[in-house]
Amino acid sequence: MRETANQFINVGWDVTVVTIAQDSWELDSGIDLTLLDQVDPRVKVVELPLSREDLETDIRLFDEARALNPAKWVTELRKRQAKTFPEGSFGEWRETLERAALDIHREHPADLLLASCVPYVNLAAAWKLWEEAGVPYAVDFRDGWSIDVIDGTEAFSRDSELGRWEQKILDHAVSLWVVNDPIAEHYRARYPDFADRVQVVRNGYDADSSPGRAHKPDLEAGLTFGYLGTVNFTAAHLEAVLDAWRAARAKEPLLANASFEVRGHIGNGAGRGATRHTEILKEAEADGVHFGGPASKAEVAEIYARWDAMVLILIGGRYVTSGKVYEYMATGLPIVSAHVVEHDASNVLRGHPLWTGAVGLDVEAMADAFVRAARLAVDTSDATHSEAMAHADQYTRESLMTVAVRELVDRLAADRTERAEGADSLHEEPIVTGGTAS
Repeated sequence: MRETANQFINVGWDVTVVTIAQDSWELDSGIDLTLLDQVDPRVKVVELPLSREDLETDIRLFDEARALNPAKWVTELRKRQAKTFPEGSFGEWRETLERAALDIHREHPADLLLASCVPYVNLAAAWKLWEEAGVPYAVDFRDGWSIDVIDGTEAFSRDSELGRWEQKILDHAVSLWVVNDPIAEHYRARYPDFADRVQVVRNGYDADSSPGRAHKPDLEAGLTFGYLGTVNFTAAHLEAVLDAWRAARAKEPLLANASFEVRGHIGNGAGRGATRHTEILKEAEADGVHFGGPASKAEVAEIYARWDAMVLILIGGRYVTSGKVYEYMATGLPIVSAHVVEHDASNVLRGHPLWTGAVGLDVEAMADAFVRAARLAVDTSDATHSEAMAHADQYTRESLMTVAVRELVDRLAADRTERAEGADSLHEEPIVTGGTAS
């Protein structure tokens, strides 16, 4: 989203970003303020006083009903929120978001609204501005809404309330962005009349996150494997990876004194850092496993520079790509895949010279992958490291979003021309063109 805003600036548009306050982000999942350094100073940011009630941890602010029966309180909260918009946790944000979009438009008329989800209640603001002011909008789902990308099943039917919202929104959207081809195929099949407006816009990676050089391991100090990303996989998944790590260390001398560093957020809200995953990682310290907590964007390149191999632990299957796979490729280091074989990350990694392949979540197969990665870390030439980094060049976020934004602007212009021609035939006024995005 940051790069999207920056690229609209680069093509000459005025950009206003509507978000929630920083302390609300902190209450949810934590924030990395170093990311703000890369936002173009010409981007105007409007922070709304919205937050999730259920994530409040100060018990002095709890009412009696919540204090006495917190589970029932949450259930009632979800019901109340869904009355405004059919989305738990966020439904009641609808009115504030709609009012903000209208107020911004009145002050500085917008020519396009790009709704980035989640939460999906953002779509209500896009619809409101379209309904009341005729402002075109595009939708950035990243993952889909009507597809459960983890299970690979339909998330809701077309005749449900959610289905009617999605249909209504896409009937009038200029474009729909999704992160990979399987999700795009889902939407093209579900809405054939909308198929040509579904665009694959991959996540990509920031070039400054790559170490940008070939790597030489320090065998005396021991090889270091690393995982950097949100710990959103199950505890059983993590245990399988660590069992494979132990098995690999037991049979490969190169791994005897190796370490495995895990970095990233664990859990959110009151449960941040207090999950079974934290206990599992603590128990594995004797096996060279270390949890280093979250890392800021400014640290990423330095962290990758001191690792010798990457461990890509991902949930989901063919509908999930992840954002980290692109960044991992750009390190030029060996990559161990710890995800199901039929995963979209496998499609992205295919052709990477230091990928150990997709072997699924079988412990023995993953152990062999750890062994192969250790040997690659020691034996790979500088030329092959460079080849591995070059494999990721096509996925820099700047290049991907430059193309995506320009295509969206062109599509918007084509839509305006089509509407203007239709308006002329009816002797009506077309929508005034310009260049302001919300």
